[in-house]
Amino acid sequence: MKAIVVVDKNWGIGRDGGLLVHLPGELRYFKQNTLGKVLIMGRKTLESLPGGKALPGRTTIVLSGDEHYEPKQAEGARTFLCTSFDELMATLLSLEFSENLDLEKDVFVAGGESVYRQFLPYCSEFFVTKIDAAFAADKHFEDLDRLAAGGLMKLTYESETQEENGYTYRFLKYSR
Repeated sequence: MKAIVVVDKNWGIGRDGGLLVHLPGELRYFKQNTLGKVLIMGRKTLESLPGGKALPGRTTIVLSGDEHYEPKQAEGARTFLCTSFDELMATLLSLEFSENLDLEKDVFVAGGESVYRQFLPYCSEFFVTKIDAAFAADKHFEDLDRLAAGGLMKLTYESETQEENGYTYRFLKYSR
């Protein structure tokens, strides 16, 4: 599995159920990397998407403790609801066999904080958009720079600096 995330200087990822800042270039990067793939996300992350619906052109597995929750369907999107880690893994294995899914290449963990925390040990690659600013975030991602300094992670790619809406940011990839 892979994880895809936008972080600030302090590895903050969100505030009050939303993104820290709107960066159209980052949204294009997200789409480019996840189109045709499987996204794993929590209910609150799904509800923060436009219209509260799964993104078109992807299979979305929503993790929620509410077995009666009904994710809104978007045209061109496929959505599964799982109420436990074990159910989600069984769904992934079912997709792997029925659709030739490659769990290593085709699955992206896409938030929020608790879902990232649960799946971090299963991810081998991390697509990180790092914003060169600090925000008053109330949700955070694991500090991969700290893990890299400890030899548990390796920075394998760093893009040129991008600038949009008064912010600079870079696309980074980390691997185990």
